Amino acid sequence: MGWDDSSIHEPIHRTQMLKGTRTMHNIGATIADAATMGPRYAHRLIRGIPPERFGRLASPGGQVVPSNHPAFVFGHLSLYPSKVLELLKIDSAPIRPPAEFERLFSKDAQCVDDPEGTIYPSMDTIMDTFFRGYESAIAAVRQASDEQLTAPNPVDTPLREICPTLGSMLAFYLTGHVYIHLGQVSAWRRMEGLPAA
Repeated sequence: MGWDDSSIHEPIHRTQMLKGTRTMHNIGATIADAATMGPRYAHRLIRGIPPERFGRLASPGGQVVPSNHPAFVFGHLSLYPSKVLELLKIDSAPIRPPAEFERLFSKDAQCVDDPEGTIYPSMDTIMDTFFRGYESAIAAVRQASDEQLTAPNPVDTPLREICPTLGSMLAFYLTGHVYIHLGQVSAWRRMEGLPAA
């Protein structure tokens, strides 16, 4: 596994004025700074996970717990960076997950035990998709203008009442949503007898 956190950059700037314009980038930089925490934590969470357990439901004391395993969590989260790029009107093809990810990891999919390693893509495939996607999405949000991010949220979702602007929706996709699911991996680790990340 060749993942490291060197591609998730330290905060670069708080305010950026594009040369010759009055375009402000305060909001995007703020979202991006917070969003870097998710991939950094993900690096810690995957340390010590044997690839053959990546798609297994935890079974402390022999009792199977129907809680999302790492393959499902990271596969599900991998669906969102391309959505971020599309909402920013950026071509998402370079980071779009394979078509099977939508079937396996959508919000309507169910996490199942994969003892033979034949249901879900490999740990390498999932984690490469995850890290590549978030690196691109975070960079794109960092460069987005305040004008873009204060536009009305175009996503048809009940969350629009809570996240009324595009910026607030992207902030949720890149922070809150990520942290909710990374907490599931943290709990899975402890059920598997792994130390805190």
